[in-house]
Amino acid sequence: MPRHRFALSGYRPMWLFAMFDLPVDKPELRREYTQFRNALLREGFTMLQYSVYVHYVASAESEAVYRRKVAAALPSHGQVRLVAVTDRQFEKMEVFVGKKREKPEDPPHQLALF
Repeated sequence: MPRHRFALSGYRPMWLFAMFDLPVDKPELRREYTQFRNALLREGFTMLQYSVYVHYVASAESEAVYRRKVAAALPSHGQVRLVAVTDRQFEKMEVFVGKKREKPEDPPHQLALF
């Protein structure tokens, strides 16, 4: 039996949020917006709300990798914020659609390893 066993806890897996306000009043700025959004999608982010995307990561180490990938795709204008919360914190999120409360998204069934 191995000495160390890896077990996912609610505090190790994280959700990395990318929240942004980007100008789209000129064709070149709309193009940058689209390129940034497509870069997030290519990296596995999912749209949670307009201009709020989220990616489930297994650890702080993989979170740092995705932060660097987002930083590499930053547009020249606008504002982008990155914040990570633990899986435990994420599951405490209150979600309302109209006045009806719903549960937050579930983590992916299969954890992707790179």
